[in-house]
Amino acid sequence: MKVLAATIASLALIASSAQAEETKAMPTSKSMLTREDVRMVAPALDKYTQDRLLGEVWKRPGLSVRDRSIVTLAALIARNQTIEMPAYFNLALDNGVKPQEISEIVTHLAFYSGWANAMSAVAVAKDVFAERKIGTDQLPPASGALLPLDEAAEAQRAERVGQQFGAVVPGVVQYTTDVLFRDLWLRADLVPRDRSLVTVSALIANGQVAQLTPHPQ
Repeated sequence: MKVLAATIASLALIASSAQAEETKAMPTSKSMLTREDVRMVAPALDKYTQDRLLGEVWKRPGLSVRDRSIVTLAALIARNQTIEMPAYFNLALDNGVKPQEISEIVTHLAFYSGWANAMSAVAVAKDVFAERKIGTDQLPPASGALLPLDEAAEAQRAERVGQQFGAVVPGVVQYTTDVLFRDLWLRADLVPRDRSLVTVSALIANGQVAQLTPHPQ
């Protein structure tokens, strides 16, 4: 619950934040705002970004900077806010999020935020990976060994979802079981705890609070 509370507090500003900081030692994307760009339009917004968002929210003890990077990427991808993505992809890598984890975050959010949003994130991450010389050898395979499944917990989840939605959207129920919880959630390059953080962050960012309870937290 402490992590969830910290996530919500962080998302309160992150989901609608301005450009947090200029990417250091990286070429600037033409579509990416710099601090000077922000100051030319809204000097106070730049001040709040530096003093409150970076100076306070990012330094709160409830989440590590790695976790805050994951929360932020999830929110940006979920809301398709591509202008800020180059800076935050770089910041995530600097904060210890691995390339294979970013790859899995993007793939995971295709199911929770839409294929188009995930593809938009791919277009941005591709350039960041190229700039940092991150090759496909550092990315997870398309198919690989899966984590073990808690059969009892999954049976309870499937029964609950089937009772709620099976009569209306049986296809969705089947895909939720076969693709999400017996495949995607078991991919080994993003641990379940981080998948939960990604999922909860995306749902909160998009206001889909009805789905929060059924998901692991």
